[in-house]
Amino acid sequence: MSTNVDHGQWSSRLAFILAATGSAVGLGNVWKFPYIMGENGGGAFVIVYLVCIFAIGIPVMMAEVLIGRRGRQSPGNSVRALALEAKASTKWSLVGWVGLIAGFLILSFYAVIAGWAVSYIFESAAGNFVGASPEKIQTIFNDLQNDSSTLILWTTIVLAVTGLIVGKGLKNGLEKAVTYAMPTMFLLLLIIAGYAAINGDFAQTIRFMFYPDFSKLTFSGVLIALGHAFFTLSLASGAMMIYGAYLPQKTSIAQSVVAIAIADTVIALIAGMAIYPIVFGNGLEATAGPGLVFVSLPIAFGQMWGGIVFGTIFFVMLGFAAFTSAIAMVESAVAWLVERLSFTRGKAALTAVVSLWFVSMLTVFSFTGAEWAKLDFVFVGKHVSNYFELIDHLTADVLLPLGGLATAIFVAWVMQKEAVAQELNVSEKVFSVWYVTLRWFTPIAVLFVFLNLIGLVSFSS
Repeated sequence: MSTNVDHGQWSSRLAFILAATGSAVGLGNVWKFPYIMGENGGGAFVIVYLVCIFAIGIPVMMAEVLIGRRGRQSPGNSVRALALEAKASTKWSLVGWVGLIAGFLILSFYAVIAGWAVSYIFESAAGNFVGASPEKIQTIFNDLQNDSSTLILWTTIVLAVTGLIVGKGLKNGLEKAVTYAMPTMFLLLLIIAGYAAINGDFAQTIRFMFYPDFSKLTFSGVLIALGHAFFTLSLASGAMMIYGAYLPQKTSIAQSVVAIAIADTVIALIAGMAIYPIVFGNGLEATAGPGLVFVSLPIAFGQMWGGIVFGTIFFVMLGFAAFTSAIAMVESAVAWLVERLSFTRGKAALTAVVSLWFVSMLTVFSFTGAEWAKLDFVFVGKHVSNYFELIDHLTADVLLPLGGLATAIFVAWVMQKEAVAQELNVSEKVFSVWYVTLRWFTPIAVLFVFLNLIGLVSFSS
């Protein structure tokens, strides 16, 4: 399989693992995972989440990387090429296009949240959290959300840096960025976790995270765990397909994907163990929702020894995590523009981030409470009150699971089995287990969860 555009390849297996792990490890691990875990029963949610990662996430990730490497193009074009190879309808290219669109929409609000993280680096370094009352910290957060000019400024900075990195190409942009960013981010996370263990309530954190209480877990929580497994692994967002397109032929897909999933899961758990000791040690609520990182933690850092230094380190780490994911989510769109319109990398990156900037305004003005951004209806089983909630729900709970479902069906039912086996290149036993899982278990599990979401089937909570 070949394309007229040579996007290049990762220089090594390690480069691919760092890049893909960087894509997977982002705000989903450090911002979203801790608070949704707190809202859905702690340890019980962690167990369901781990099952989703290893029983559904890994098989689907292997399928996505496989599509990317065999197609060697942007997601939609890769799926189209493989459909032609299997003598199937080219309409299957929609599988890749859904991923590209989902990643684009996610980044449109992700860039705004990343802007919060970057702005909080300066808030913390300036000492604005030191000795501040909970009311003052909440006011700082509310003022940030309500100030459209400030949100636009930080969102613009995030997208500009993302575009600059991606525009430099695979070797000089993406690969060089993740080679430095990922180890730095992990080191900073370990520093925060050590600080939290010493200065917070580590024992209560272990009980909360690893002693399950299934009475607190509803079927809605199971859906959230599945959706987050897709979100945190960057599945069905185009990222793994396009990163797979740059994977050298001799590199093992299975070994690389397992390493990425383990690294992503470990970092998510370490993030919980970095955040919750501080939360519990200061008598704060574990179920604080999206404000956990941007309200609860600043309150704690403001009262703790070394809070300025370690609070700043925390938000620097969060910024690194945000950028490694952002560059992955925009790469698919950039690759398509290079293929379809023969743009240079720089022009394609500029076009992509400018387009993203305009879409991100839907999220900015959702937070500022603009009247035109307000909504009031139920969409696929969930009430949404603004554009941000709509895009978040559409991507995390609808497009990502359905994209994973479509990917599983395409690889296991449409592609030629011999081509799949040749590309995966694992032992016959491993291939059989993976193939059966992808063909039967993954589609059935995702479909039942989704049908419950839209109310066509009902499970007791």
